Amino acid sequence: MSYTRLIAGILAGGLLVAACGTNASPENPSGDGAAAAARMELVTDVAPGDADAVGTSVNEFGFELLGQLTDGTENTVTSPVSAAALLAMVLAGAGGQTADEMAAVLHLEDSRDVRVGALLRELADTDDVTLSTANALWAQPGVPFEDDYLAFTRDSFGATVAEADLGAQETADEIDAWVRDQTDDRIDGIAEELRLPDPRAVLVLANAVYFLGAWTTPFDPGDTRDGGFRLTDGTTSTVPIMHLPTTYLPLAQRDGYQMLRLPYGEDERYAMEILLPDDGFGLPQLLASLDATEWAAAVAALEPTKIDELALPRFELEWEAELNDALIALGMDRAFGGGDFTPMSPVNPSLSVVAQKTYIRVDEAGTEAAAVTGGMMDVSAGWPFRVDRPFAFTISDSETGTILFLGTVADPRG
Repeated sequence: MSYTRLIAGILAGGLLVAACGTNASPENPSGDGAAAAARMELVTDVAPGDADAVGTSVNEFGFELLGQLTDGTENTVTSPVSAAALLAMVLAGAGGQTADEMAAVLHLEDSRDVRVGALLRELADTDDVTLSTANALWAQPGVPFEDDYLAFTRDSFGATVAEADLGAQETADEIDAWVRDQTDDRIDGIAEELRLPDPRAVLVLANAVYFLGAWTTPFDPGDTRDGGFRLTDGTTSTVPIMHLPTTYLPLAQRDGYQMLRLPYGEDERYAMEILLPDDGFGLPQLLASLDATEWAAAVAALEPTKIDELALPRFELEWEAELNDALIALGMDRAFGGGDFTPMSPVNPSLSVVAQKTYIRVDEAGTEAAAVTGGMMDVSAGWPFRVDRPFAFTISDSETGTILFLGTVADPRG
């Protein structure tokens, strides 16, 4: 069984683009029907191992992102697969060195890697847990986009496309309602984080996944009791601790930590891996030594082990952060200014902000989690042009070059 899918099975993401483009409309985003059909065939024919391979890429990106977001001294609940899926849709509209940088940070082979969409579909292909995925685009009425870009996001990610006034609060409310619906109300929306409504915005993209899994062996609520939890500052806090009597679970002892796997459902395809630092090692030291390769090695080392008693805190957390600095530190600096996004739009927008909000609840029955990742793209600042002094003007015919009116304005009051 492959465990590369398990990096973070719950997400919802959004992207706001504030720029114009050419060629395709939301009603006909694909352009050439034959090309679109060929693209869908590529998606359908993705090799079985490709989803695992791109899952490894997501894991590598995820651990690198986590290392930029925390040193292990505070709560952090991030969703690398959410961020990766969102950024992959942005990457599909990038070119030149901008695309090279983004692909390198995401550990993808090229700017339009169909395996990302294949991974999302494979993640949701289960009856053992509740895991749903959805993608949607909202486009400003009358604004055209590059047909192949819209077709790729539709064909590879299964995105729907609708027209909506992105400068209206009604549209912002609609997008927030979509997020709530896709995450079972665990994420309250993404419009505010995307700075909507915004009259400059021309495109919003959203990716959502919702996860709900029941433990294969549930905890008995009657066995839950208060217990001590040692904090990073050395003090102890009292929290509800769930207990599971003697059982066999996959366990691996690694250098400085242990990994325990708690499965969901009858098939046990999905699970929560708990990485517990040894006494004297500490979470900051664990994170400093942890990457995708070490995580995969720990998973491969898991062996059924008799656990005399499992004690796990019951918890419910919400978390949010802006990801700009972390992504720039990883090498995605061109995307945030002066980059090449002409494959998305000829006005060449730049990525302004990427943010993520997450939710997770772990209790006796299982786990519920959700996340929303959002990014806003806008055009570079234009040259100021304030007509605040005497000026001349013409009115001309562009066909013949003939000036119909010519004049000067020294005092607009007349």
